[in-house]
Amino acid sequence: MTVKEQVAVAEELERYLGDPHDPASPMSFAKIIDLDEREEFPYELVGLLQRWQVHQYCLPAAFGGRAGDVEVGFNLLRLVARRDPTTATALMLTNLAFMPTWIAGTDEQKRHFVGAINRGARMAWGLSERDHGSDVLSNEMRAEKVHGGYLLTGEKWLIGNATVADVVSVQARTSERGGPGGWSIFAVDKRRCPAGSVVHLPNERIHGLRALDMSGIRLDGVFVPDSARLGAEGQGLELALKSGQVARTTINGMGLGAVDTAMRVTLDFVTERVIFGQKVIDVPYTRRQLAESFADMIVADAVTTGAVRGLQANPGQASIYSSVVKYYVPTSLERTLSQLSVVLGARLYLRSHPHYGIYQKMLRDALVAIFADGNTVVNLKNVALQLDGLLEKVGGPVTPEADARVQAQYDLDATLPEWNPADQQLFSRGADDTVLLLPDAVRRLREQAGVHPDERQRHWLSRAADVAESLHQELDRVRAEVGRLREAHGKGYAGTAELFRLAEQYCAVHAAAATAHLFTRSARALAEPFPDGALLLMCLERLARQFHPVRPVTDQEVVDRVVEILRGLHSGRQLFSFWQFQLSASGERR
Repeated sequence: MTVKEQVAVAEELERYLGDPHDPASPMSFAKIIDLDEREEFPYELVGLLQRWQVHQYCLPAAFGGRAGDVEVGFNLLRLVARRDPTTATALMLTNLAFMPTWIAGTDEQKRHFVGAINRGARMAWGLSERDHGSDVLSNEMRAEKVHGGYLLTGEKWLIGNATVADVVSVQARTSERGGPGGWSIFAVDKRRCPAGSVVHLPNERIHGLRALDMSGIRLDGVFVPDSARLGAEGQGLELALKSGQVARTTINGMGLGAVDTAMRVTLDFVTERVIFGQKVIDVPYTRRQLAESFADMIVADAVTTGAVRGLQANPGQASIYSSVVKYYVPTSLERTLSQLSVVLGARLYLRSHPHYGIYQKMLRDALVAIFADGNTVVNLKNVALQLDGLLEKVGGPVTPEADARVQAQYDLDATLPEWNPADQQLFSRGADDTVLLLPDAVRRLREQAGVHPDERQRHWLSRAADVAESLHQELDRVRAEVGRLREAHGKGYAGTAELFRLAEQYCAVHAAAATAHLFTRSARALAEPFPDGALLLMCLERLARQFHPVRPVTDQEVVDRVVEILRGLHSGRQLFSFWQFQLSASGERR
């Protein structure tokens, strides 16, 4: 879809759901908080979204869905999450559980499950086990081959939708030899199992997403037919990893949606609250906190946008950017929420406040992205293990193919190839086009600085190019430090804390590159006030401070311009994003 087409679809959903601050709207904050307090699964809200057919934008069009571009479904769930991350997660879990079928299922299986989901079936992704967490190769569920099918025995725990789901896609051991080829995926349709044979584990009471079904299942010799196996026997780990790449990328819509609401209600407060004779937003320190938080949100938006579009535009490098986005965005947004909490003050504690009560829920719910679908440390480890190969290619030649991939990832109006999740690769083989082409983004920024009609913008763009170039140069030091680690620790260097620290720094450079690419390659597709040199400069300087935390911060003129953009989006009731969606948001004084 073009930007214009995506905006139209997103705004149609916004109008359907209404202003969440209005208690009479179909998906109001009042209703959401009530369900959260009572820890009651949001059946009504899920049904509301199913009637609009949100789920169809996450299912393959060839088999009865509407999914063409991944980012359409991603953005729709992001708009749901700005109201309620719990409901968005409940929907997303069905999409995730279907992913092994999309990747390796037969046409008959795809048609069957898409049809079932379109008729209201729910699914769950049964991967994790109580004693093994992210170490899926140590999982214990077994699948014993018998005539006509398999007998499944074992337990899956802390599984979203496990009890309410009709079908649970589970990973089970099909070879006692273990190893990567010792696992397979099965779709366990509870409706076809003998009554009582699928035992539901107690729902766990959790800190965030309190209304979500977070339980598990226990199976003891439950028979499933051969037709329940998804893909080939022994393909289970591959399917889990490829499905995980999609989950790690798209789950960030939960955090982005939650932080959008947190920023919105914080701005409702600071633009009206008067203290010591001035509005809170006019207090210099508060203005800087808001500007920095907004810049961090825009960086997170850029990194996520590149990763989501990359699933189609650059599936061969899904391993690296899905890990970067899953590490960088949740940790960055957690810091953003902490900063906004300082600004909002005591109102973040008011659970039942008719306007600010939603903040504490967003604060809790956003944390799910830190641990779900591979925690941030697991993803950072994946970056660390590939760091040698990634750094080796930095500064090397850039092929026309790499440039075309980056153009497709970061030009929001570029036509994307058809999404085929089976094309995603488990290893990037040392390639990260986003970082490799950062010098090209610097060149484009300098060109824009040379021709922009506004003198201030020319100045800001030139400074942004300088910061981006300095961040790229940091990779020479990172490469040298990796070499010293290898010399000092031998093969054991891969497990050192120092390597993880260097992987964090690589992620920051990737984030800078993603932001610069999106500003330069989507310039014609973006609506006012984007792209803006002051905002880009603040985004890049925020990333540079991760390397040099004591350097002087951005000057006041830049802060004022960034706050001006932020206030314009707030008063205009638009998403705090490159995507200029018109929102159903009251913006009234509370």
